[in-house]
Amino acid sequence: MIGYYVHHQGRGHLHHAQALAAALDEPVTGLSSLARPSTWRGPWVELPRDDTTEPRHDVTAGDQLHWVPLGDPGLRSRSAAISEWIESTGPRGLVVDVSVEVALLARLHGLPVVSVVLPGRRTDPTHLLGYRASSALVAMWPAEATGMTPALPQDVARRVVPVGAVSRLPVLSEQQRPPRSDRRHVVLLQGLGGEPLTRLDAAELEAVSPGWTWTVLGGEAGWTDDLHQHLLNADVVVTHAGMGALADVAACRRPAVVVPAARPHREQVTTAAALADGPWPAVVLPRFAERGWTEVLDRAAELDGMGWARWCDGRAAQRFAQVVAEHLLPETLRHA
Repeated sequence: MIGYYVHHQGRGHLHHAQALAAALDEPVTGLSSLARPSTWRGPWVELPRDDTTEPRHDVTAGDQLHWVPLGDPGLRSRSAAISEWIESTGPRGLVVDVSVEVALLARLHGLPVVSVVLPGRRTDPTHLLGYRASSALVAMWPAEATGMTPALPQDVARRVVPVGAVSRLPVLSEQQRPPRSDRRHVVLLQGLGGEPLTRLDAAELEAVSPGWTWTVLGGEAGWTDDLHQHLLNADVVVTHAGMGALADVAACRRPAVVVPAARPHREQVTTAAALADGPWPAVVLPRFAERGWTEVLDRAAELDGMGWARWCDGRAAQRFAQVVAEHLLPETLRHA
């Protein structure tokens, strides 16, 4: 048995957990403030939230950690729940995606920790403490994507294993390449957290991009249960630079226009810069434009979406599972 801590914000962390659980040969327990997903097959520990109490005091413990609000009952209860799970199940390790505090808590219980590394400038002492305390570090981008963790110290950077993007969607093969289309249709992926890239609706976007039709997903437009088909029907996808969105666009082999959203640690700005510097089929914009979209979309449509093959090749989950399996606590050292 191993555990997988799933951060509650966004969907990418949960998709990583589901992909790993499917690729491993042993049970995986999910630990998260999210409710148990209907598709999760193993045990699930729903953790109390630690961000609902006001006022909050000394949330960083004097700038030593990221989120440990003093006297918060939710923090106390979730930490106790994780400790109780470790004590009662005697797991072989914990994957943390993502939380320095959970990684340290597990390591203090004598568990090996595999931490997922996110893009961006994460050189603060707290991140470095979590990385150095982890038995292994995994990144959900390919080795060819350089500059994803700028200024990370070499002793940490050389331990990061890039396994490639993990998508919830099947990877389009060369044989499935769709014929070129004259439809000129674009899908805008807004994401589910934070501010949307734009508040323009489809009609307003079409007014600033003559010859193109738009479908808007996320933000005020709401989401869809059929993302896969929407992406397959797109000639171009306009998306933020979140790892989950990029993985899905890459799996569907669609040329993209990438507009980074504001996120802590310059996460999406860093990812967008790496895309701009690499061989990826993406036009990168610094911000969402209010006009001039026809030229941008025409330029993106000329890119070959099959160029995403190295970003997302459909085997990242297996490589992720191999890293995790190599760093689990051996049976000879378990005292369950």
